[in-house]
Amino acid sequence: MELLHACLNVADADETIAFYEQFGFEESWSFESGDTENRYIADDDGVELQLADTDGEASFEQGTAWDHLAVRVEDVDATFEAVENHGVVEEPSDQPAAGARTAFIEDPDGRVLELIEPLD
Repeated sequence: MELLHACLNVADADETIAFYEQFGFEESWSFESGDTENRYIADDDGVELQLADTDGEASFEQGTAWDHLAVRVEDVDATFEAVENHGVVEEPSDQPAAGARTAFIEDPDGRVLELIEPLD
């Protein structure tokens, strides 16, 4: 089995793409299905997200199984300060049990993104 991508409903694909570009994602391809524009972004490691543009619809009922996306960064504190986020969920802190320093922020549609830096 191979995980291909995660699909996120987004109110404004351009805004969401700009947000995830801060983490090294780049738009890779797109297609339309009915009234929905589907745009894909990928990072250098091949992680891919499908962004289904809902043309301004911003009220989504999030599933209870969805919690967050996690991205590895070189410096959690510097990234936390530099990234234009849409809400702070948890400021940077060490998580010794996980061997990482983490922070949690929101993307343009309110999904939580975890920033992870391994502890030495």
